[in-house]
Amino acid sequence: MQQSHQALWDNCLHLIRQNVEEQTYKTWFEPIVFESYDEQKKTVLVQLPSMFFYEYLEQHFVRLMGWALANSFKANVQLTYRIVTDKEHGIVQENEGEVASDLETQLQTTRINMSPTLLDAAVPQDLDPQLDKKKTFDSFIEGDANKLPRTVGMSIAQHPGKSTFNPFFIYGPSGCGKTHLINAIGVLTKKMYPRKRVLYVSARLFQVQYTDAIRQNTLNDFINFYQTIDVLIVDDIQEWTTEKTLDTFFYIFDHLFRLGKQIVLASDRPPVDLVGVKERLLTRFSCGLIAELEKPNVQLCIDILNSKCRRDGLKIPADVIQFIAQTANGSVRDLEGVINSLMAHSIVYNSHIDMHLAERVIKRAVKMDNHPLTIDDILEKVCTHFGVTQQNVFSKSRKREYVQARQVSMYLAQKYTKMPSARIGKLIGGRDHSTVIHSCSTIEQRLKVDKAFLEEMNSIEHSFKLKQQV
Repeated sequence: MQQSHQALWDNCLHLIRQNVEEQTYKTWFEPIVFESYDEQKKTVLVQLPSMFFYEYLEQHFVRLMGWALANSFKANVQLTYRIVTDKEHGIVQENEGEVASDLETQLQTTRINMSPTLLDAAVPQDLDPQLDKKKTFDSFIEGDANKLPRTVGMSIAQHPGKSTFNPFFIYGPSGCGKTHLINAIGVLTKKMYPRKRVLYVSARLFQVQYTDAIRQNTLNDFINFYQTIDVLIVDDIQEWTTEKTLDTFFYIFDHLFRLGKQIVLASDRPPVDLVGVKERLLTRFSCGLIAELEKPNVQLCIDILNSKCRRDGLKIPADVIQFIAQTANGSVRDLEGVINSLMAHSIVYNSHIDMHLAERVIKRAVKMDNHPLTIDDILEKVCTHFGVTQQNVFSKSRKREYVQARQVSMYLAQKYTKMPSARIGKLIGGRDHSTVIHSCSTIEQRLKVDKAFLEEMNSIEHSFKLKQQV
């Protein structure tokens, strides 16, 4: 019987292969290992190599897999993943996917892009909280920058509407983890109080729903729906700009607040800096607790990266973790983007994650006001200036122009990057740290006595400054 189940799974893969690029199939579907099919529970169990695989498949291919499963097994099949989180110790984690039969009608049945109706309010048990279940307190790493908001958030989730922290207003710059934290509050609340009506909504979607309600003459239904919520979580409220939207939210807020319902709000600025918001609403935003979520410092970034690596089964050298933490500009979103990009490059090109790969990825994944210089940047400028190639610099040749470019590159790398001499030497032709130290000493001595050479170096460094201002 097990063999026939394997054949059904093979047929499922065949259907998927016909609907994706060959490279995509080899990258994301060939590594999947079929384990078993439970006929009673109608579940297919497969093994994945990492949490990154699970998240990527669920985000990009869940519909395709659901369709293929339904066609192969001729049943309402649920996909269950066994994820290897620690290869060395054989630790695995199981996650459930969506039921295949639900996928065909998911777009037609969801109301996320529609105005709520009176019917929605009449069936509270059917309310979808619209929460991201991956954003939990377990994955929200605590540090000095977020200790207060995180602690208060957990207290609210455990006792919604029963503390003095109502409303709970969180503000902070983009990428500091606001959306993660407010989702974590909702997820824990729903876990502890399954019957409570918890709803996460972005300010933009709320405004779209309000506009639709006005156009369809269903404003009363819209307000009635929101007034049935027990825990209302609204993200990015700084995006509200129209007076009528704000007035409508005021009535909803006032109703929920008087009934002791919990309200959680997130913004990129404190209430006092919100534009176009009337005083009566500002005073209500401020009557509970206002907490700032700061950008994580380097140590917290390192802790976040290490946590994500453990969860995804990644092995990244400590110096690469340190480099990413120092250059991600304190943005959790950038940190996750860099790690995901490193994982993708490692999988697709079957390469190890090292400093050279991290430098290449971070230039594309992180947007910063001051772009950190990398070894590649320095080599490019130096080689252009002296009319040589990187292969010349990396070679064992002792030709004067090659040696000069090599020594200048090492000197500038030590001056403009935070890498140790051993790492610089390894990235510039595989030299040892003593070669780097000697090269830096040689350049420093020459700068003291050779004015023409000093002007050359100033010209190269000026080009770096221009790059950093771009």
